[in-house]
Amino acid sequence: MSPRADDETPRRGTSPRRGSSRDLPGEEPEETPRDNRRGRSSIGEARAYTPRGRTVAERGRTPRESGRNADPFRPALQVLDGGEGGQRSRARGRTTEPPPQREQPKPREQAKPREQAKPREQLKPRAKAREQEKPRERVRTREPERPRKKAPERRRPVPAEPPKLASSTRRLRLGTVLALSLFVTIGVRLVVLQVATSPAEAASLLELRENRLSSVKLPAPRGSILDRNGNVLAHSVEARYVYADPENAGLRRSIPATAAKLAPLLGVPQSELAANMQRKQVLGQWTKFRYLDRGVDLGVAEQIDALNLDGIYTHPDERRDVPGGDLASNLIGFTGEEGRGLEGLEARYDNLLHGTDGKRVFEVGTGKLNKPIPGGFQQDVEARPGNSLQLTIDQDLQFQVQRVLDSAGKKKNARVGGAVVLDARTGEVLAQASYPFYNAAKPNSVDPIERVDMPSAVVTDPGSSHKAFIFGAALQEGVVKPDELIPISPAIKKGDTTFEDTHPQEKGSRMTLPGLLAFSSNVGTILLADRLGKEKVYEYQQKFGLGKATGEGMPAEAEGDLLETADWSGSSYGSVPIGHSVSATLIQMAAGYGAIANDGVYIQPHLIKATISGEDGAETPAPTPSTHRVLDADVAKELRLIMESVTTVEHATGLAAQVPGYRVAGKTGTGKLLVNGQYTSNNASSFVGMAPAENPRYVIAVSMDVSSGGGGDVAAPAFSEMMSYVLRQNHVPPSGTKAPDFKIKE
Repeated sequence: MSPRADDETPRRGTSPRRGSSRDLPGEEPEETPRDNRRGRSSIGEARAYTPRGRTVAERGRTPRESGRNADPFRPALQVLDGGEGGQRSRARGRTTEPPPQREQPKPREQAKPREQAKPREQLKPRAKAREQEKPRERVRTREPERPRKKAPERRRPVPAEPPKLASSTRRLRLGTVLALSLFVTIGVRLVVLQVATSPAEAASLLELRENRLSSVKLPAPRGSILDRNGNVLAHSVEARYVYADPENAGLRRSIPATAAKLAPLLGVPQSELAANMQRKQVLGQWTKFRYLDRGVDLGVAEQIDALNLDGIYTHPDERRDVPGGDLASNLIGFTGEEGRGLEGLEARYDNLLHGTDGKRVFEVGTGKLNKPIPGGFQQDVEARPGNSLQLTIDQDLQFQVQRVLDSAGKKKNARVGGAVVLDARTGEVLAQASYPFYNAAKPNSVDPIERVDMPSAVVTDPGSSHKAFIFGAALQEGVVKPDELIPISPAIKKGDTTFEDTHPQEKGSRMTLPGLLAFSSNVGTILLADRLGKEKVYEYQQKFGLGKATGEGMPAEAEGDLLETADWSGSSYGSVPIGHSVSATLIQMAAGYGAIANDGVYIQPHLIKATISGEDGAETPAPTPSTHRVLDADVAKELRLIMESVTTVEHATGLAAQVPGYRVAGKTGTGKLLVNGQYTSNNASSFVGMAPAENPRYVIAVSMDVSSGGGGDVAAPAFSEMMSYVLRQNHVPPSGTKAPDFKIKE
C-alpha cells in the first residue's frame, strides 16, 4: 500500500466489529488525558464528521493518525454513549482505546524531538495483546514537509453568551424617524393644496366634498308659554308630518288610490293631496319631497304607516298645542308650519322661544347607494332648546274676563271689544282679553281682523274717560281746589265748534268737582283746561302715558296720537280736554288710571313675569318696569275720592259699575273708533275704574265698539262683574267705610 501525502485527507477505514477495537500499526497507543483534549464536545465531533474519514474540525489542526480500518461511526457512537468514546463502553463492560495520535512530521530544517510515548504499562492489558498479535504495516516513505507548529492546547471553552436582544433604542429612533417623515409629508401636501392648488382645482375638490355630504336640520324644541302660576297656555307636543316622494314609481302609478286612502285620515281634500303627489321641478331638478300634512297626531301617523303606501312617509315633527283653545288666543298668537311665531307673543318672543336648531352632516354614497355610509363622516351640532315664557296672566281670571266680555259683546252686538286687568301696585297685567277671540290651534279658520289683540293694537278716542287726567292735572297744578264751585253754562264755544253737556245745567249754575265728574260735564272740563293752558294739558297727557307705546310686551303695539300744542286750532281747546282729537289704546288708559290708583306713581304695564331656561330650568325675572311720579299722593287720593261720585251720585254715568261691598272709583267714556285714520260711525264705549277706592288693588278697563250706547250702559256692567270676581278670587276684604255723600252744586 503506497504511502499518502501529508496533506492528503485520510480515508475512512474498515469499520471494526462492534465490541472490539483495533490499533494503528507501527504505533503505540498513547492515552490522552481528558484535560489535554480540545474544548470540543462529542456532539460537535459528530456534527463535524465527513465521509472522507476526517472531521471538518480537524482540518487546519494537528492531524490525528488514523488507520484505514478506523471506525467511521465512532464519533456518532460517542454522542450516543454520552459524549466520550469509552464511557458508555466501560459502562457496558467493554473497553475502548483512545484513538492513536498521528505522528508529527519533522520540520525540514530542525525537527523537534518526538514526544515520548507513554509507558506501555499504562496501556490496558487487552490493548497490549491486540497490539502484539497484529502485524505492523509497512510505513510509506514520505517527502519531508514544511515544519508545522504544534497546535497550542486550547483552554476549556467558555459557554457561549446568550443571543443579544434587539436594541429598543434603535427601534424607537427608527419609529420616530418614520413618524416624522409621515407628518412632514402630510404637511407638505397641505401646503401644496393651500398654496399651489389652482382655484379651479380647489373648487373641484370642494364640489366633490359637498356632493358627498348631506345635512339634516335638527329642530330645537320650542319653549312653552305659561301663566303666572305655571299653567301651560301654549306648548309644543310630539307629532308627525306626512310627505310624498313624487319620483317613486309605485306612487306615480297609484296617485288617485293613494289620495283616496289618505284624505279621510288627514282631513285634507283628495284633490289637494293628489296635486301634491304630482312631480314638480325645483331649480331644474325633480323634487323628491312634498308635504302632504303637518302636525299629524301620532295615532293617525301610525295608521298611515300601517297602510304601507308606496312613496308615502312620515317623519317626527312638532305641533304647537294650546290646551285652552281660545284662552288668551289674541294675546298668545300662533306659530306657522315651520314652528316660527307669526302673531302675538309667539311672534314677539320668537327668538327666545324657538331656541337654536342643530344640524347633522353626514357622508352619503352616490347613485343607488345614496344613503348614509356606515362609519363614514358624521358631524352633529346639538340643538339648543328654546326658553319658556312665564306671563303675568292668571289663567282663571283670564277665562272669566273673556267669558264676561264675550257675553257683553254678543248682548250689545259689539264689533270689537277688549278688557284689561292690572295690578295697581305692580303694573302686572293679570288679564288681557279681546272680543271676538279664536282658537289659536286653527288660526286660518277665522278672519285676520278677529285675531287682533284689541287692548294693545286698536286705538280710539278715549272720550270722557280722558277727563280724569285733566282733573288730576288741575289739582296737581293748584289751579283748582277740591271744594271749589265752578260756574258753568249749558254749552261753550271754542273756535267754530260748540261743545254741550249731556246733562245740561242752567246758565249761572255753580258745580263742585265731584258734580262735574259725576255728570261728565264737557263745559266744566274745558274750563279747567283753560286754567291749565295747552302746554300743561299736553305735558300731563304724556305723564299719564299717552302718545307712546307702553312696552307691555305685545308686538306692533299702537302708540296712539297726541295733538302737539303747535297744531292746536281754536276748536282743539274744546276737543282735546274732553278726550277728542287724541287717540289711545285701552292698555294706555288702564296704565294712566293705574297711576291714580298707585298714589300718583305711574308703573309701566308688563306681561312678562320671567323667562325659564330650556337647558337647566333656571328662572330669570323680567326687567323691573319703569316708573315715574305724575301726582302727589294726597292729590291722587283726593282725585280718587272725586271719581267715586261717578258710581255713587244719583243719575251719575257710572252707577252700573258698582261692586257690592266695595267702593269703586272710575270714569265712563264714549269716543270713536279709528280705522285706517278714519272715525267709524259707532261708539267706542268704555269704563275705566279701580277698587277698593280707598286703597285700590286692581284697575280694570273695558271698551266695546257698538252702534249705540255709552260707557255707562255698555262697559260699566261688564266692569262690575269682572271686578267682583277678581276681588273675591284674591280675597280682598270689603271696604270698611261707605263712600261720602257728595255735594253736586250750590
